[in-house]
Amino acid sequence: MGKAFRYLALIVSLALVLIPVYVLFVTSFKGAGDADPSRTWMLPQQWNFGNWAKAWHALAPALARTFALVIPSSIISAMLGSMNGFVLSRWRFPGANVVFTLILFGMFVPYQALMIPLLKMLLAMEVPQGIPALILCHVVYGIPITTLIFRNYYESVPSELIEAARVDGAGMLRTYWSVVLPISLPSFVVVLIWQFTAAWNDFLFALFFGGGTQRGPVTLALNNLANGAIMTEYGASMAGALIVSLPTLIVYIALGKYFVGGLMSGSVKG
Repeated sequence: MGKAFRYLALIVSLALVLIPVYVLFVTSFKGAGDADPSRTWMLPQQWNFGNWAKAWHALAPALARTFALVIPSSIISAMLGSMNGFVLSRWRFPGANVVFTLILFGMFVPYQALMIPLLKMLLAMEVPQGIPALILCHVVYGIPITTLIFRNYYESVPSELIEAARVDGAGMLRTYWSVVLPISLPSFVVVLIWQFTAAWNDFLFALFFGGGTQRGPVTLALNNLANGAIMTEYGASMAGALIVSLPTLIVYIALGKYFVGGLMSGSVKG
């Protein structure tokens, strides 16, 4: 009975998760007259594939810009977090715990509280609006969480490994580059997935610093697709939402098992 109850709970949970996906999918093939709330659960009377073509035409340039945003911002923030985590876990300099606490403080500052000061700072620095400004924002805001993940992981690395590198004459940078970095793949997978998802789904930073739909990421283009016309075309909007969600879905399907393993890799020391 217990096993049957667990399977029943899993099936119910799966149905609750898939219901919105079903509504998105069937609505993406409905025409303007067919996308009526009274027919939400029904299949299209006539399958309209033009919604997908229209959504792709509207979103394709923004998708390319979004990849140009999320890839460098994820890699840069991961590398900076890795170096910070190694220093804070293995180099016990005076005030290390205070520095670590101050870095983590950035995780608890709401984005909304800093939008105006951050915008003024970027304008004073003459950072171009659009992808360059968004890369800088996501790198800076990604450092606290990446530092935390890498520090916890490096705390679990055996001290004997670090001591052996020192005996061989390796300094701090050489130890990091030749010994620690090659075994950091689990944490890099976690951080890259985290940062990729955060940057891909971001709308607030894109709204303030994206430079409009012509220079901004795909979230702005999707918002424009949904609200640009006098009469909302629900079919094209739903098709666009599915297109935009595919990259993050593929990333989680391909790397999901490594994500869980990476999160657990720093939970046990030694």
